[in-house]
Amino acid sequence: MELRQLQYFVKVARKQHVTQAAEEMHVAQSAVSRQIHLLEEELGVSLFVQKGRNLHLTSVGQLFLSRVEGILTDLERAVGEIHEFLDPEAGEIRIGFPHSLVIHLLPSVIAAFKKDHPNVKFRLRQGTYNSLIRDVSKGELDLAFISPFPESHDYVTGEILLTEELFAILPPNHILADYNSIRLQQLKDDSFVMFSEEYTLRSIVMEACVKAGFTPKIEFEGEETDTIRGLVAAGMGVSLLPSMALMEGGIMQPAKIRVTDPQVTRTVGLIRRNEQKLPLVADVFRRFLFDYFQILK
Repeated sequence: MELRQLQYFVKVARKQHVTQAAEEMHVAQSAVSRQIHLLEEELGVSLFVQKGRNLHLTSVGQLFLSRVEGILTDLERAVGEIHEFLDPEAGEIRIGFPHSLVIHLLPSVIAAFKKDHPNVKFRLRQGTYNSLIRDVSKGELDLAFISPFPESHDYVTGEILLTEELFAILPPNHILADYNSIRLQQLKDDSFVMFSEEYTLRSIVMEACVKAGFTPKIEFEGEETDTIRGLVAAGMGVSLLPSMALMEGGIMQPAKIRVTDPQVTRTVGLIRRNEQKLPLVADVFRRFLFDYFQILK
């Protein structure tokens, strides 16, 4: 069974006429008739029945048509995806990101890229540290921003894009709210507002507190930077957040204080599947990110 036979079959089924189908495909009528005949011989059934001047599908022909149309649609989509894979000015980039990067960084990066690549589409997926690594490993994402950057991994590889400072955030009426900088140990008696356990920012803050000589008392937990920031601004406790998560303004804002002892940072990196060739458009975006973050530095 040949692809050409299936294409001829579908065209005749739609036109209900061999001559009209042949004219539209710019081939000889005899060639179309012969291929349909060979297809019916191979299947061992009649796909068409003559009614007047037109050809009508038999019941088995109707069943076969529904299957063949799906096959040809999938094939056409696959060919299109290959063309997009090889075209740096088209196609789609599947990219993942943690919540803490969505407020400012991701929209800015995509907007800057699309100025020179307006036809590129993005499919975005938010996730946690583990889910982003999993989705890149399985090939469900081309690229993912991640923090902290994994130093080594069996299934993903990538590069660090930036190192970002974490600031203490305090209720506006906190005794330390007007300080320019503090030592983290000065917050040992305060209640903390923390991310849930599946978020890596929690482990970064916990490790910093232990390094400062205390275990934080966790009063509230949340899953979004807006929630953490809002609870702190409302006086529910203190916390640490990366600088990018504190760029957006609002009515209720906590005090933002630099932590000098220890200085708390996180790495932000870009990962891709190990030993997997990226679609060309995704690789163009990856190289664009290197230049973009060098400019920011």
